[in-house]
Amino acid sequence: MDAETSNRTKKPATAARIYDFFLDGLHNFPADREAAAQVVAMMPAAPAMAKANRAFLRRGVRFLAEAGVRQFLDLGSGMPTQGPVHQIAQRIAPDARVVYVDIDPIAVSESQELLAGNDRAMAIHGDMRQPQEVLGHPRVRKMLDFDQPIALLLCAVLHFVPDDDVAYALVDEFRGALAPGSFLLLSHGANEGAQASVSTEEHDQIQRVYGQRTATPAGGRTRDGVARFFGAADLVDPGIVWAPEWRPGPEDPKHFAADPRLSCIWAGIGRLP
Repeated sequence: MDAETSNRTKKPATAARIYDFFLDGLHNFPADREAAAQVVAMMPAAPAMAKANRAFLRRGVRFLAEAGVRQFLDLGSGMPTQGPVHQIAQRIAPDARVVYVDIDPIAVSESQELLAGNDRAMAIHGDMRQPQEVLGHPRVRKMLDFDQPIALLLCAVLHFVPDDDVAYALVDEFRGALAPGSFLLLSHGANEGAQASVSTEEHDQIQRVYGQRTATPAGGRTRDGVARFFGAADLVDPGIVWAPEWRPGPEDPKHFAADPRLSCIWAGIGRLP
């Protein structure tokens, strides 16, 4: 084992790499797998929830690209694997441009390797809790034209910003920087779903795993709380629904077909006026 590999295997767990593990990805380390195992022990459906969320992202990006969107800003993106945004968008529109933003430097480094040779997709290290730093980043400004519509993607990431004041303020700031006709795609851990799938004690234990094993504590929100993120945006039909219910396709996973609320994820897309 070389020094770089040894150092990486000692890295603490991150939400991005735990998510990659749940998606059957290859870009995760022992600490991520150990933390993931703790979550699965308390919530066996966690990998299925991650796959349901990723399936929603794929459907949403496909919808946006078919609607004419050619620019995507993916905040808290993790790593572009297992059906990533740029592959979905560029399959429909080869001129689509994608910027991935994540707080985990290793995830960003590996993303840059995965995106090598694609001059219309890039990854930067950034903290979405600092909107002006992301929006003003020179590489973001070079890739995206903020005078034209942009799809802002916040997929299964805002539950890692449990402070309501911070979460709503940062989304307001990002939305305010976008041109009319832009879109907000959002999915979010649901308090209602968590109550249906695990006990309150187990839910609290899962939050402690993220809080203790990663730098990103987690916390769900209600449907009304999720709706606040959209502001004055016009919701695309069918509105804010359980992730498996947002325009499902025949190729999507069927884990929650009998009871979509057990996916524990609210999802929706809104068009900014």
